[in-house]
Amino acid sequence: MTTSDELKAGGSVMHAQHGQGAVLMTDRDTAVVRFAHGIEQVFSSELVSVASVAEAAGQAVVSSSLEVALKVQAEAIASVNDAWGVFTRSRISLLPHQLWVCHRALQSWPIRLLIADDVGMGKTIEAGLVLWPLLANRRVQRVLILAPAGLVEQWQQRLKSMFDIRAAIYHPDLDTTRTDFWGIHQIVVASLPTLRSDNKGRHERLLDAPAWDMVIVDEAHHLNVDEGANRTLGFDLLDKLQLAGKVESCVLFSGTPHRGKSHGFWSLMSLVNRDVFGPRKNETEMLRALPRYLIRNAKQKATDMHGKRLFQPLRQYPETFTYTPPEEAFYRLMSEFILAGKAYASSLTRTESGQVMLVLIALQKLASSSIAAVLAALKTRQNRLTQEAIRSRAELELPFIANDDETQRALEAWARDAKRARLQLMEHEERHLDDLVRAGELVTDETRVHKVIEVIKNRFADEPVLLFTEYKRTQALMIAALMADFGQGSVGFMNGDDRLENVNLPDGRVIQLNNRREDTCDAFNEGRIRFLVSTEAGGEGIDLQQRCSALIHVDLPWNPMRLHQRTGRLNRYGQRRPVSVVSLRNPDTVESMIWDKLETKLASIMRAVGAAMDEPEDLLQLVLGMSGERVFDQLFAGAAGVPRERLDSWFDEVTGTLGGTSAIQTVRDLVGHAASFDLSALKDVPPVDLPDLLPFFQNLLVLNHRRPRIEGRALSFRTPEEWLTSHAIRRSYENLLFDRNQPRGVGDLMGVGHPLMEKALQQASRQHGVFCVVDGLSAPLQVIAVSNRVTGTGGASRRIVFGITGEPEKLVLLKDWQVLRTLNQCALKDEPVADHDGRAEQARAWLEHADEAASVLLAAETLPFESIHIARIGMLWSEGYRQEAGPRRALDTTGT
Repeated sequence: MTTSDELKAGGSVMHAQHGQGAVLMTDRDTAVVRFAHGIEQVFSSELVSVASVAEAAGQAVVSSSLEVALKVQAEAIASVNDAWGVFTRSRISLLPHQLWVCHRALQSWPIRLLIADDVGMGKTIEAGLVLWPLLANRRVQRVLILAPAGLVEQWQQRLKSMFDIRAAIYHPDLDTTRTDFWGIHQIVVASLPTLRSDNKGRHERLLDAPAWDMVIVDEAHHLNVDEGANRTLGFDLLDKLQLAGKVESCVLFSGTPHRGKSHGFWSLMSLVNRDVFGPRKNETEMLRALPRYLIRNAKQKATDMHGKRLFQPLRQYPETFTYTPPEEAFYRLMSEFILAGKAYASSLTRTESGQVMLVLIALQKLASSSIAAVLAALKTRQNRLTQEAIRSRAELELPFIANDDETQRALEAWARDAKRARLQLMEHEERHLDDLVRAGELVTDETRVHKVIEVIKNRFADEPVLLFTEYKRTQALMIAALMADFGQGSVGFMNGDDRLENVNLPDGRVIQLNNRREDTCDAFNEGRIRFLVSTEAGGEGIDLQQRCSALIHVDLPWNPMRLHQRTGRLNRYGQRRPVSVVSLRNPDTVESMIWDKLETKLASIMRAVGAAMDEPEDLLQLVLGMSGERVFDQLFAGAAGVPRERLDSWFDEVTGTLGGTSAIQTVRDLVGHAASFDLSALKDVPPVDLPDLLPFFQNLLVLNHRRPRIEGRALSFRTPEEWLTSHAIRRSYENLLFDRNQPRGVGDLMGVGHPLMEKALQQASRQHGVFCVVDGLSAPLQVIAVSNRVTGTGGASRRIVFGITGEPEKLVLLKDWQVLRTLNQCALKDEPVADHDGRAEQARAWLEHADEAASVLLAAETLPFESIHIARIGMLWSEGYRQEAGPRRALDTTGT
């Protein structure tokens, strides 16, 4: 116990809860102390005076090398992990760009960022890396993650499996006035489409709940605002939370943050920082500020820790096929039907015309996929027209043909209104439908499907193949063909509702398939099925690169962005081979001609913006994201009525704004003003991982009189008694792993955030020893912690550890990770060296040199502090080190 009279300003003290600190001042029976986490005022009686580094070195107060090294290592581990998250308990190998994003985010508090990485770069990993150090040091406790409905479970599962972060999923039925859902759950993943609707007082309860330390939004471009129009409900919700002071840190993820309109982009950025960004603020000033808030990493610059590029260019293999006479006849009749419908629509009112055109576009999209897909819709319409008087509404529900919401709504409206004879596509529609259905029924085999089977046999023999289609009827057709050729157990499916109707089995039966997409994904990745046929809705957020590098576009969606998203299922981190992509077209169709022209146009746009980046393909996602669905719908839907001789000029007119000067300038501005990782930053990424924690933890067990059994990178031991303060800590451990590459189930993975590691770091940092003699160092080593002298600025409150070592005239600075590795290699002893050999004066002199060099060496570092405060953590004298006395020479601090 210490009294205020015994404390002096600058003196070193130890506190049971806050650890070691330096006294700033005393006030009656209390003292104001600067601890590692910040400044606290505590009772003087709670403090224990300890020797400072200078006092211990000068008076030869020698502690054991084990005690001092563990104290220093604990500080170094916290320092490097708080900055980079490298010791996170993730089961996957971490990449430089992911660690760089974490480092960039953790440099300031609160965190306010828009991360616009390419698809497949590991956004969930980046989110987990940012979250884990903050959760571990309790800076963050309440987290709200808003995601598309189809990705909610994936976020929950990946955070748990990769980082052991346990999140609750928001269910509306659990959120009532009696349940206090938002108060009970600290980490929540919620569907943005669900949460944005203010049903049954939902938003009031959310606003009444405690504030969120961090809000993360996936696919944040859905928080859209159009100039002169209403804001989206999602934007309103997040804006409302921010205005109510319920969001401290906010991280948005979007691969396509700019949707082609500056008003929408700057509105989105206002959610990141409304004081800096907004649609009515000065754009020049906002662009200047953008690098502090916008991060974008491109695939072509992503590397592993050795600088090797992770992603290889796609290998594109276009394939063509030709319709059979029955298919050609149906296509011709379908084209005439569409043109007749458009002519009829021009005679209607604006509202009626729009309804008819939407149905016609929906039918064109179905026909572009397969005859089976559009025939199912035509037959349903035909049945309803002829039997509407005797069938009930429930009996006439339209089969789910499409995964495109707009297409589905248009088809359902067409069928529903037909019963009231309100929506006709043309005069005498029923007669035209009869002709179309008869022509479609003459098509017994589709050439497109046969071509896919041929491509698989010739190009992808014995390889797993991922196939994509837009519509479920085409999906069923493709699955039946694969079963017929390769066996019923060779293929699986994924779509939006986990069921597939009207699948023809090889034995002639027609059945409905049911399966969870997660189970199908596992079967495909594990090699239990060779083929996987997916729709866009089914493949959203699924990783399929584990074994597969072959993709076939069974049909081509009208929006090229969807092709980019399809290939993203395979061309992502973890893919070891170049991805081969096959696309199918019939060159005799107008859709194929439009695709040819569109690809030429996109290639031209990429050349125009190529100056913005080394790899033009990096920008394709951004360019496509700026072009809405409407221009592509207009392009493909309108081409059918354009004479072939006018197609070129008509195409140029329609696509005149696609990739225009303003769009190119916008992309350049966005890319040019975004912070990003590149190879030059690789040298800054600390090359340490979980194995570097093993010597520290093993030595701490020795300090606690435990003898761990070591097998490779695993420890088995009885837990020290003083660590047994939580039900989360077991009395003994078998195979506690310090290697994230070990297969799941082999043992418990260690890392910062594990309850045992928290106990270990806490115990080590509270050791009193600050000076020792150690075997294994070539020169003395002083370890210091640099922090922000200014408090209450909202900046980082963490400490950054450095080491100073070398001869007095040529001292060098070590990073925190270098300090850790240096001490990992030393032979540490649990007993102090009895005799310092009378070198106290020499230690004092060396320490003066180190103190003098510190400010010079630190001046070359980029530190996130307004005014730096330097605290000595410990000094380790090299056993056998001799420094001859002589005249004082000028310091040389040019070493690295």
